[in-house]
Amino acid sequence: MDQVSIKRALLSVSDKTGIVELGQALAAHGVELVSTGGTAKALRDAGLEVRDISDLTGFPEMMDGRVKTLHPKVHGGLLAVRDNAEHVASMQEHEIGAIDLVVVNLYPFAQTVARGAARDEIIENIDIGGPSMVRSAAKNHDSVAILTDPADYALVSEGSTTLAQRRKFAAKAYAATAAYDAAIASWFAFADQGERFPQTLPIALTKGPELRYGENPHQSAALYLPQAGARGIAQAEQLQGKELSYNNYNDADAALELVSEFKDGPPTVVIVKHANPCGVATADTLKQAYLQALACDSVSAFGGIIAVNRKLDRETAEAMAGIFTEVVVAPDADDDARAVFAAKKNLRLLIAGDLPDPARPGLMLKSIAGGMLVQSRDNGRLGELKVVTKRAPSEQELADCRFAWTVAKHVKSNAIVYAKGGSTAGIGAGQMNRLESARIAAWKAKDAAEKAGWAEPRTIGSAVASDAFFPFADGLLAAAGAGATAVIQPGGSIRDDEVIAAADEAGLAMVFTGMRHFRH
Repeated sequence: MDQVSIKRALLSVSDKTGIVELGQALAAHGVELVSTGGTAKALRDAGLEVRDISDLTGFPEMMDGRVKTLHPKVHGGLLAVRDNAEHVASMQEHEIGAIDLVVVNLYPFAQTVARGAARDEIIENIDIGGPSMVRSAAKNHDSVAILTDPADYALVSEGSTTLAQRRKFAAKAYAATAAYDAAIASWFAFADQGERFPQTLPIALTKGPELRYGENPHQSAALYLPQAGARGIAQAEQLQGKELSYNNYNDADAALELVSEFKDGPPTVVIVKHANPCGVATADTLKQAYLQALACDSVSAFGGIIAVNRKLDRETAEAMAGIFTEVVVAPDADDDARAVFAAKKNLRLLIAGDLPDPARPGLMLKSIAGGMLVQSRDNGRLGELKVVTKRAPSEQELADCRFAWTVAKHVKSNAIVYAKGGSTAGIGAGQMNRLESARIAAWKAKDAAEKAGWAEPRTIGSAVASDAFFPFADGLLAAAGAGATAVIQPGGSIRDDEVIAAADEAGLAMVFTGMRHFRH
């Protein structure tokens, strides 16, 4: 049947948003309202006549409300096929009345977990009766409408539904119960049982905005969001500018992840292009940090993404407005900075709030043909450094090593980063061999010096970081030739002795981290 008039509706919601207005609209069309607990009270308080679920079933709500809708008079009224003679006879024999509409949203399980509730409270927020009613109504969508989203209430406010509507409601309902069960399964696996990689990996994401296209115009794309508790670029507030593209999100995420490494440090600015940093600097002020980061590679910075670890001020915003920038990400921005950017209509300003913790746990997923690769986040932190050369690094060299290493973690492999005085001097990314990355980074530093009118590139007297070990001494010697005086690398090559000897001969100080940071 296509059009179904709603004669009886069962309303049982955790989120009461819009439920009174829906009840009023249904009652105005002569619909009998059946409800439970707090929902019934909300409807009665609004002056509506409501039949208790216990009156329908003949059983009281019991066991602290755990058992109230799990009854044949509820599920029979939902599942009965209206044009099946045997079903109709069973309904008549057992005095089961048809239910034409179910309005349910589930206990706030994900929200309860997100606010750090105790285990007993989390368990109590696992809804049983709600998902059961949702699934029963959705299965029988030829006759029954199921609403799980307050945004859809207006669609049934005239007291009837079409088959096309009921099919859409059913699809949405099963997605809601799937996401709900996925959240529960995830909590049990990761938080309660401490599993790293459960046998089944439940993933539940809700669609956010559809994007203009993917990496390229012939690809479609959308943003999907977790149910609750996440903080990052996907949750940032966009204050201005046209909608973000797939590449904007990807690059802005890369910038935010890197600048978050400095969330407790001095003012820091990160400039990213095509998911790789092209300039990173710390300084006494955000403006100084921006200018130093920009000087590292002003050509690549054009049309790039900027992220900062401090509230944006007017002076910094004015400096940033000097070149075309796609996106600026900041924890916040003062009124003057916002006014500066308001004049740049194509610039997107994203307010991220508290920066994410770079050491937080989590999983990273990457689709491959026929499957999915899953790994833990690269949240490794620097521990004790091992000096392997005859000369130990000076205090300043050690600080530059640590800075360069932090940046190299966020550069696509093979990664080489030169740094000096809290600023990147040159960055080599994504090359097929480490020697070429070292040469490209040195060339970029030389080019930056020429553009800035400096007497020498900032690689002179710099520290150089390599995201993985030097398999041969050639890449290290290229760095030494560019003026680097200190090296930080993981170590672990079968030619470590050869590389260490080359470093000693060149007068370099070198430390091993014992940890690499490949980024593909």
